[in-house]
Amino acid sequence: MTNISGIIKSIRDIFRKDPGLSGDAQRIEQLGWMIFLKLFDDKDKEKELLDLNYKSPIHRELQWRNWAEDDEGITGDELINFINNQLFPTLKELQVGVEDKLGIIIRQIFEGTNNYMKSGTTFRQAINKLNEIDFNISKEHHLFNAIYEDILQGLAAKKDTGEFYTPRAITQFIIDMINPQLGEKICDPACGTAGFLVCAVEHLKKQVENINDHEILQKTITGTELKPLPFMLSVINLITHDIAIPKIDNTDALSREITSIKQKDRVDIIVANPPFGGVVGDGMETNFPMNFRTKESADLFLILFIQMLKQGGRAGIVLPDGSLTGDGVKQRIRQKLLEDCSVHTIVRLPQSVFAPYATVNTNLIFFEKGKETKEIWYYEHTLPEGYKAYSKTKPIQLSEFDEIKKWWNNRVENELAWKVPIKTIIERDYDLDIKNPNKLVEEVVYDRKEIISNLKSSLTKCQVLLEELIISKD
Repeated sequence: MTNISGIIKSIRDIFRKDPGLSGDAQRIEQLGWMIFLKLFDDKDKEKELLDLNYKSPIHRELQWRNWAEDDEGITGDELINFINNQLFPTLKELQVGVEDKLGIIIRQIFEGTNNYMKSGTTFRQAINKLNEIDFNISKEHHLFNAIYEDILQGLAAKKDTGEFYTPRAITQFIIDMINPQLGEKICDPACGTAGFLVCAVEHLKKQVENINDHEILQKTITGTELKPLPFMLSVINLITHDIAIPKIDNTDALSREITSIKQKDRVDIIVANPPFGGVVGDGMETNFPMNFRTKESADLFLILFIQMLKQGGRAGIVLPDGSLTGDGVKQRIRQKLLEDCSVHTIVRLPQSVFAPYATVNTNLIFFEKGKETKEIWYYEHTLPEGYKAYSKTKPIQLSEFDEIKKWWNNRVENELAWKVPIKTIIERDYDLDIKNPNKLVEEVVYDRKEIISNLKSSLTKCQVLLEELIISKD
């Protein structure tokens, strides 16, 4: 079997030799569009075998097989000239019909993508390495998914955007608890690199028994992502998980006037980690009713989610503590949430779950539209024993949610779980930042002798420093 992990590592090492590439974001963008074109061509070959009338939206001379597949193919300045003067300009302005969904996706991807490499020789080395992967071999396909997740985790987020990548354990736990069923329309309006949607796809695949089921699955996974790099990565991610034509809109979900979302636009399930800590674009808040207008993106997304859900629709989302508290517009948004939806569970997460991208306290909020909230169950997720914090090398693990999964369908109060009636929440002006009242506080036993010893030691050090200062002054 091909060592895909080794191949990807080799390509990234080759990239480091090219003077045009600097930083992980550029390297991942470069690798992303190269993988996209190779993956797309591998899928094209498969489609051509199954359908003699199939015609790729990518022009013949621009298909990977015709300029990149031959290890002895074009290189040096000829390769760079082809990429910069032919491949990119054509794909950025790809002429396609309104029904050619794949062609439109390709054009959108390349409109926001760049070639950074300057050395055609180095470029050829990277291409030849990538050619060692055949995306149509199922075992390699499965392994590539795992490697691809590693690549995504290497993409550090800019802190000023309020955007970062959700740990796999969180996306998986939310999908497990929401439990999507085949035929339900699932949406992530801030899908990033499609982590939630991929988890949903894998969950639904277990329910697929025939071709008709497979077609239903293809049609019911939807998302929105504005930024070019995550948009491209989300498309690749879904294609590698067997979604032939990803239904991802390359736009800002907040840019649509909220009253224009009618019944036909609504969905059964929303799973999302909306950007928070960020400020929405100029005038974006005017798409929302006056009493809900704010510059805080997470709060606007919450109103959007409520509007997008069908009656009886379910949501599992990530929200910061800042959205659970505060007065004014924040209070009005929470009141709407609790009156329009049954918020049945809030899982409180440790501060370091999203380290190193963010250090804010976050929560997993689960709700159903169409019933008002009567009571909310809270569950405090604690750090594993021996951990002071999560980190890049010690991220949160899915197994840590085993206890809450056992508790989920048979709820009782304990030292980590507590129930709050809506009456209490109303009395608190809809403040949902409710601390654990059952938390066991360890009694600290002070050792008198140890305290005296530490004080003596500190006083001795102070005396030494004082004498040094007096000597230096003299």
